[in-house]
Amino acid sequence: MANMDSDSRHLLIPEGDHEINPGPMNIQFDSSDIRSKRPFYIEPTNIVNVNDVIQRVSDHASAMNKRIHYYNRLTAPADRALIAPDHVVPGPEECYVYSPLGSAYKLQSYTEGYGKNTSLVTIFMIWNTMLGTSILSIPWGIKQAGFTTGMCVIMLMGLLTLYCCYRVVKSRSMISSVDTTTWEYPDVCRYYFGSFGQWSSLLFSLVSLIGAMIVYWVLMSNFLFNTGKFIFNFIHHINDTDPIPSTNDSNPVICPSARSGGHPDNGSVIFYASDSGLQQFEKWWNKSKTVPFYLVGLLLPLLNFKSPSFFSKFNILGTVSVLYLIFLVTWKAIRLGFHLEFHWFTPTEFFVPEIRFNFPQLTGVLTLAFFIHNCIITLLKNNKNQENNVRDLSIAYMLVTLTYLYIGILVFASFPSPPLSKDCIEQNFLDNFPSSDILSFIARIFLLFQMMTVYPLLGYLARVQLLGHVFGDVYPSIFHVLIFNLFIVGAGVIMACFYPNIGGIIRYSGAACGLAFVFLYPSLIYIISLHQEDRLTWPKLIFHVFIIILGLANLIVQFFM
Repeated sequence: MANMDSDSRHLLIPEGDHEINPGPMNIQFDSSDIRSKRPFYIEPTNIVNVNDVIQRVSDHASAMNKRIHYYNRLTAPADRALIAPDHVVPGPEECYVYSPLGSAYKLQSYTEGYGKNTSLVTIFMIWNTMLGTSILSIPWGIKQAGFTTGMCVIMLMGLLTLYCCYRVVKSRSMISSVDTTTWEYPDVCRYYFGSFGQWSSLLFSLVSLIGAMIVYWVLMSNFLFNTGKFIFNFIHHINDTDPIPSTNDSNPVICPSARSGGHPDNGSVIFYASDSGLQQFEKWWNKSKTVPFYLVGLLLPLLNFKSPSFFSKFNILGTVSVLYLIFLVTWKAIRLGFHLEFHWFTPTEFFVPEIRFNFPQLTGVLTLAFFIHNCIITLLKNNKNQENNVRDLSIAYMLVTLTYLYIGILVFASFPSPPLSKDCIEQNFLDNFPSSDILSFIARIFLLFQMMTVYPLLGYLARVQLLGHVFGDVYPSIFHVLIFNLFIVGAGVIMACFYPNIGGIIRYSGAACGLAFVFLYPSLIYIISLHQEDRLTWPKLIFHVFIIILGLANLIVQFFM
């Protein structure tokens, strides 16, 4: 019996004397006590990467994950008598971080329980993860809120979402009865709210994912349409800006909504020509009637791949696209100059008032634009200096806020008014540049290719979240996967045909998922934890209830705008 105990002890608890070089296998542990080492749990819903590569968890890693859970369920969570041995802990190359907005990162190796990323790398990762398609709608949001109000709303929303994200980061430390070193935020929600917290977090995570995929489909249809139109017009020497209100200079800016009665332009451009070939092009190359369907044949087969690892290699294009947009906006502002007049409440022919009551449309967009709460814990785990997490998070939010302000202010201020009204700023500000504009054409090419590589990754993440929870398998059969993908693609096609308003889609999905992950869960968890410790005061209760009310109002008001 003694021999058996001796044999078991080495299997279940690695002895400190034998750990000459523990290496990266035991990813989470306190360096002061080798017995407190904990593995990084690879959940099927937590896939992706922190290096430029998004991959699915291998079947081998998934099997090891189940064995890890088996070891840890043999005793109470706080009991360290049974700790998963090294041979069942996945290696660092199989550990991934998941962002529901489409960014994915692969964790680096851990030594002594800490990541190798410096604060600068951590800040850049957070900045890169947060910046997404919402950046294209920021100028439109400022126009809806008014210039002064828009700037104030961006800064206030940045501060509010930063505080809620801070509460997410600190949520694990509020639990003292359980070892939470390996927990993610959904685990914290499950601890406080049980299965309701688990399934509600899954639901809102899917809302953000599917919302992002719909926005991607609308934008890809837009970019593909304008790219094809640019090539056709270039070959046939056609000027497509004549029928559209625009500026008549070397840097034309157009107002598509003026021609379509205030709604986004969904059709191909109107050409004044009798050539039958041109008429056929207009018939078969239409932004809302044909192009969204062309994407089905291209992207639907890619969604059915078991592993999207190939597409993850192009994730760096996201950073390149954002940097190019910053360059494009800067160059256009230099060429166009600033066009501003300040009228606080009364609109004029060419300018909008500084204060408009449509500002909740901007708050809805910003809720998604600042959304990183579902994966921030995992991103910060890889920070080399854990004591700098709050500082690095604050700096990253400040940089994201400045980026949104920079893009929004330059596009709004440089929009040529007169002759065009500021109300002409489109939900995708690239639509204010004609398809013949070379710099805008390059931007659309960049974004189109980047979105076509990220879209299968988003579909895979949505599949993992839903099918993994419902069937316990991320690929139960080709039939299940095909039905699921047809539903997602169908939603994108329908929206691209009948509601191609990315600003509206972003604000609805942002307000919905933000209600749970940004406003409700962080505040409610903090209130419950303070109440359990008898430290809840009336000012803290009122403040955090007010945050919850703001989140609820942010969602409700979107349906009345």
